[in-house]
Amino acid sequence: MDKWNPVDSDEEIQSLSEEEIGKGISKEMDGVFHSHLSGRVRPYLDLIDSLRLMGIDQDLPLPAITVIGDQSSGKSSVLEALSGVALPRGSGIVTRCPLMLKLRKLKGGVQWKAIISYKDTTTEFTDPTLVEGYVNEAQNELAGDGVGICDELISLEIMSPEVCDLTLIDLPGIARVPVKGQPDNIGDQIKRLILSFIEKSETINLVVVPCNVDIATTEALKMAQEVDPEGKRTLAILTKPDLVDRGTEKNILEIVHNQVIPLSKGYIVVKCRGQQQIQDKISLAEATRMERDFFRQHKYFSCLLNEEKATTQCLATKLTQDLVGHIKNSLPTLSEQIKKELWESRKSLSQCVGGPPIDPPQRKNFLVDTLTQFNNNINRLSAGEVVNDDNLFVLLRLHFQKWKDELESSQNSYSIMVQDVVDEYDLKHRGRELPGFSDYKVFELVVQRLVMNLQGPALDTLRVIRETIEKQFSDVSKTCFSNYPFLQCVTMNKIDKIQSSQEAKVEERIKEQFKMEQLVYTQDTIYFKTLKKQGDPSVENCTEYDSRSKYPEMLQAYYEIVIQRLADQIPMLIQFFLLKESARVLCSEMLGLIEGVDVDKALCEGSDCSRRRNDLQGRIERLSLAQEKLSHFL
Repeated sequence: MDKWNPVDSDEEIQSLSEEEIGKGISKEMDGVFHSHLSGRVRPYLDLIDSLRLMGIDQDLPLPAITVIGDQSSGKSSVLEALSGVALPRGSGIVTRCPLMLKLRKLKGGVQWKAIISYKDTTTEFTDPTLVEGYVNEAQNELAGDGVGICDELISLEIMSPEVCDLTLIDLPGIARVPVKGQPDNIGDQIKRLILSFIEKSETINLVVVPCNVDIATTEALKMAQEVDPEGKRTLAILTKPDLVDRGTEKNILEIVHNQVIPLSKGYIVVKCRGQQQIQDKISLAEATRMERDFFRQHKYFSCLLNEEKATTQCLATKLTQDLVGHIKNSLPTLSEQIKKELWESRKSLSQCVGGPPIDPPQRKNFLVDTLTQFNNNINRLSAGEVVNDDNLFVLLRLHFQKWKDELESSQNSYSIMVQDVVDEYDLKHRGRELPGFSDYKVFELVVQRLVMNLQGPALDTLRVIRETIEKQFSDVSKTCFSNYPFLQCVTMNKIDKIQSSQEAKVEERIKEQFKMEQLVYTQDTIYFKTLKKQGDPSVENCTEYDSRSKYPEMLQAYYEIVIQRLADQIPMLIQFFLLKESARVLCSEMLGLIEGVDVDKALCEGSDCSRRRNDLQGRIERLSLAQEKLSHFL
């Protein structure tokens, strides 16, 4: 396709005389505007419409004309005059959703046609009288019945020989006081909606202001000035000139001549159908002729015709001229923005995890690879490798050290109790034995009771370790199956079930261990070796320890053996069952999924990452197509 190369289109639009403007839009001179200018104007409007249709406005702001005004400012009447159809009217909020009004001039003899689109609804019709009903129906669908507003866009495309090529976005009228059924903050809601459109530098703001009010106090113009303080992209329309108080006509002329609130795009005065004319069923075509006659015969405002600052016909050409010029000026910047967004989107997409293949056999292999990767990480984790942010074995050693500290801290209370038993043996514990003799069972019971006190801390250690290992297993699942909620859910359930089963086994063995500790047993050589550490290294047997005074030392040596035994045995039980065995069982069950699971269900994506990847792919497609379209205009 050859590049679009308009030749002085703006200059040609600007060079039209006021009379030619009238001919361009009047029904009697149908075809003048279209044949002379539409061929140059239409491609720009169609370009922006096509970009908006493909969703580029989700990524970048597009050139547009927005129409804003206070309630009862005459905004609907202006749009009716431009479009040639009756739009919703009434008191209060009439426009409750942004309405994109796309006017497309057709060659003479072609039937009038319109298309309204919103959400997933598109309706084409050929009766102009149905427009108001369809717009009301769309607003009720989007904003609900009543007086609420909604920011979802309604698109109304009107194709007719009697309109000019133009696209406008009509916004809700600014309300100050809520009426019955409206929330108290309806005014703030409307302002936020309007600001979201008019604050964009790519937007031309068309402000509708009645002639019979103080222009400086109108909320619409104030809002336009806030976002466009220099007035470079604001065009004001003065309505209802027939309602101006006698003697204030010169004030209106001062405003139009930019002597009050200067605007680069200036002012245009229009006189649309009033309520009485509507009731009298004055046609829009007749109203246009009556408007021209009004200005031609007006004592003060007739000069505005020659200055091309009056009539709806002049406004139509002015808007088309401004919009097309605005689009032309925006295209180089828009092209650069699209290039930048494309580069950033492609970079972001390259950083996203790739999704599963579409081909069924390849999807099965992908599932096998995904499960295998998970199993590899679990096996590496159980072998002591770091696969998560935290080092599992560092955490385990920390908890096992706390267990050992718990054992060692119990020695003091153990020693005190043994010494108390020895000191008070004759008073509290001696039975039928003669003085000087001791009952072994008394001291055995002391050892048994104090060792059993350690079972609680041992089980506490078990539960803490279970939580630590389960969290690490779960983190591996979240990492490997971050895009696959089904696999993640299945895995998390398996981890919990397996960990619970293994924890029960370890708890049983810990209890068995403490039951065995009731035997109060160790090898003699081990016992003597421990005694030597605490007493005389030359001692070869227990003859020197027959005295009761040696019992604390002897029992302390045995307790030292118990502590050492438990310090190693409990962690070994926990590690074996909760880590090694759990990892083995989990990996085995995960491999079993390969044959029994629905592959499509298992690989169904639902994570933020997958949605982001899909969004980026869609964005890249939109931007690439937009770049191609723009290349024909640059």
